[in-house]
Amino acid sequence: MDAVPARARGYVTGVALLSALCLLPLPAARTLWGAPALLAALYAACEHVVRRRFGGPFYPVLLAGAFLLPPPAAALVAVPAALLSPVEHRPALPRRVWRAAQPALAVWAAARVHEGLGGRDTLAGSGFPCTLLPAGAAVLAFCLVLTALDGGLRAAAGLVPLRRAWRGLLARFLAPVAVHGLAGLMMAVLWRSPYGPVAALLVLLPMCVSWWVFAQYHRERAAHQATIRALVQAVDIKDGYTRGHSERVGQASVLIARELGMDDDRVEVLRFAGILHDVGKLGVPTRLLRKDGPLTPEERRIIELHPEYGHEMVRGISFLGEARAAILHHHERLDGSGYPYGLSGERIPECARIVAVADAFDAMTSTRCYSRARPVEAAVAELERCAGTHFDPRMVGALVRALRRSGWHPAVTADEPAHDSPPVERAAGTGASR
Repeated sequence: MDAVPARARGYVTGVALLSALCLLPLPAARTLWGAPALLAALYAACEHVVRRRFGGPFYPVLLAGAFLLPPPAAALVAVPAALLSPVEHRPALPRRVWRAAQPALAVWAAARVHEGLGGRDTLAGSGFPCTLLPAGAAVLAFCLVLTALDGGLRAAAGLVPLRRAWRGLLARFLAPVAVHGLAGLMMAVLWRSPYGPVAALLVLLPMCVSWWVFAQYHRERAAHQATIRALVQAVDIKDGYTRGHSERVGQASVLIARELGMDDDRVEVLRFAGILHDVGKLGVPTRLLRKDGPLTPEERRIIELHPEYGHEMVRGISFLGEARAAILHHHERLDGSGYPYGLSGERIPECARIVAVADAFDAMTSTRCYSRARPVEAAVAELERCAGTHFDPRMVGALVRALRRSGWHPAVTADEPAHDSPPVERAAGTGASR
């Protein structure tokens, strides 16, 4: 939405006035204007390149200014970049003002803390380790101000409720700003060294390379997400009765994986497995997926081919890893009565056993064309009853523990009338694939 709410405009105006007050002592500050001008030009160039090519802010130059300059001069370093950089969304004026005011206040606070702890003196005369404490405190102050201002804007714009406006922001800022702060400190140390400002600029080269690598990683990740989204949308269009089922199975798979203590990379793979477990339905005739009555044996055999179809579709997508095995085997049963290969026990891949429980749970707690949604408690009882025969008891236990902590809010995916059918035959067997 291009329009900026009135409260957000008022908030931005207040922050801008506060940042202007930080500049008022500027005429009295004994600063050689060459350093602020060079840093401001360098920051403007870096912001232009980084935002245009990679996205996101680039703070090493700003933080170097906080370590080298008095607070008013350090705050001024941030202003030219905001005034010169293009604004993608209208209205441009409040967005441009915000881009100038927020980092100006943050770097002013960082410079004030750094100066108060004697950071500029240690930078000039002491060894390198002595500069770490004031620099670390300055970086923390920088993060705290960014967090406070960003959360305030989110609340003023009505993007999130007030009680959640600052949730998670500090953690999001702290890690990248700490890395930028270290690069800024290295710039400041070299700037004050006999090698001078030219040597300080060399610090930006490895930072730009690392930023490029980081941006490439995120672009690749975005491409992965787009691939998965396209596949899931295709399945949802084909089988409207279970729209949203794939995403919920992905969420339930994540709950189980985290409860089992799996690392983040594997949790992400399990999420992919849950989301894509029914992608093979693209190869099943639509009339079978949307059939209201019971399936004939021949129709059941056709639907039972969907795990193999799905595995064939994603076999060449390398980033899915073991998720491909989950797609192929998520309808196997612990007692060997599942399909497509009748695997049993530990021969069924662990990821497939996780997705099987998540799939059955969501199938039972969602309304389908053949059955109405069951309460979570009833679905859990059914899973526990079938643990050891259809489902891995360890996976069922993990889901139950996770549900006790976080709860579950099943979504209705169809409004068609229900038909009586055995819950596990539909949920754990062919029914979950429809």
